[in-house]
Amino acid sequence: MATSIQRLRRSAPLPNVPAKVVVVGGGFGGFHALRRLQRLLEPERATLTLVAPTDYMLYSPLLPEVATGVLDPRDIAVSIRQTLRRTRTVIGHVASVDFAEHRLRVEGRDGESEIEWDKLILAPGSVTRQFDIPGVAENAHGLKTLSEATFIRNHVLAQLDAADSLPDTPAGRKERIERLTVVAVGAGYTGTEFVAQMQNWIKGIATRWASIDPNDVRWLLVDLAPAVLPELGEDLGKEALGVLKERGVEVRLEVTVESATPTSVTLTDGTVVPSRTLVWGAGVAPSPLIAKLGLPTEKGRLTVDADMSVPGVPDVWAIGDAAAVPDIAADPSKPTPPTAQHAQRQGVRVARNVAASLGVGKSKDYVHKDLGLVADLGGFDGVAKPLGVPLKGPIAKFVARGYHLYALPTAGARVRVATDWLYNSILPTRVVNLDQVRSEDALIAKAQGQ
Repeated sequence: MATSIQRLRRSAPLPNVPAKVVVVGGGFGGFHALRRLQRLLEPERATLTLVAPTDYMLYSPLLPEVATGVLDPRDIAVSIRQTLRRTRTVIGHVASVDFAEHRLRVEGRDGESEIEWDKLILAPGSVTRQFDIPGVAENAHGLKTLSEATFIRNHVLAQLDAADSLPDTPAGRKERIERLTVVAVGAGYTGTEFVAQMQNWIKGIATRWASIDPNDVRWLLVDLAPAVLPELGEDLGKEALGVLKERGVEVRLEVTVESATPTSVTLTDGTVVPSRTLVWGAGVAPSPLIAKLGLPTEKGRLTVDADMSVPGVPDVWAIGDAAAVPDIAADPSKPTPPTAQHAQRQGVRVARNVAASLGVGKSKDYVHKDLGLVADLGGFDGVAKPLGVPLKGPIAKFVARGYHLYALPTAGARVRVATDWLYNSILPTRVVNLDQVRSEDALIAKAQGQ
């Protein structure tokens, strides 16, 4: 690889002034774009700048394991400053983009600033999808950030701790039911993995409480869709559904939330569920930045060509959850699904295309056939479809963990995650409520601005 990169560099004369390459978003797409750009473009050819709300790349597929305390939050937060040493990192949110003047306006902790660019990659990612449902924005918590995962873990522990000490009175019994009921919305990966892993975790730490049996905790998973994990196909979806039901999880399909209060959730079939825990995992929506750009979109995602360039806007590319990249490998009439796998590979490809625009190599369209999807259901259970091969049970669990170790971007992260998995399998589970995150900082309404 090094030899081919050196050959490409030698074939392109260096500019008088290095080009300013700016990447917006430090998720899978932006991180991998910059990592590849550092290899393709020497400092004399380009300076690299990242604008992102945090200084780490979050490996979000493992957030449910942070929520259950299996993994330390730092295990899946890869330091951008330590990994992308040639990249200047600006912490903040992009408030606006002036395409004519090639400038970004950034709102940071210390006020506003402007950044000039010659080449721009937009990879702002996505946020938890919100719906105009009364009470949801004020009472539902997402599972898309470290703050949310940490809060949910501490919140569930706090609810069970409080329920454990309630008096055996009518009022106490009513409150106990509310605190011991967890409602999760969305039977895709986020909701299903959260419920499955959290239920398994609570069962394993039942000795923490004097008067609570794991069977006292009510787990309710709801979704408008007719199946669990539809991305994995009918058979594996039924397998996951069977695992959940065998553990006592209630699954209500083709139904969703009509309204929510701090102590109850009303479903669209009229059922009122007493609950003080509402976890929202019903899909994602493109970053709010995309709507501010004034450019064509497809279902909220920025319209781009197959090479990920933005039509009619020179020197601008867009990738990841916020871009409607044509899925040439599957169906060119549809965009690639908003998955970490596509975002990562689009980041690598767009880096090559940006480098090509600076004379290094040739630009190509993005083509990637999905390698398959995996879901960890806690314990020894899992479902997976690597390369189209359906797997279930312990072997699927093994494949899921193997894939995550492969996909983690640094050796240090792989070692830390693998070590925590090993410790969790042989040592007693750590059960400490650190209470580090405020409830308001973990609401899905809060995440819309991140």
